[in-house]
Amino acid sequence: MVQQIMVNGSSMDWEQDLTIKGVLKRKNYTFKLLVVKVNGKLIKKDKYDTTTIPPGASVQVLHLMSGG
Repeated sequence: MVQQIMVNGSSMDWEQDLTIKGVLKRKNYTFKLLVVKVNGKLIKKDKYDTTTIPPGASVQVLHLMSGG
């Protein structure tokens, strides 16, 4: 059975050593200003390459917008 993670409420197949950067690439998130939480914990952008996501995790990707 393939394990899953939830990304913004949608299920996605989990892989061994899956990183935040890998999730963003698979989901085609290219927006420059993103905030990512894994199981409610904020992850800093400089950790996207090295932070692995455990099976069953909940990942939230939020787009930051500025305006005036």
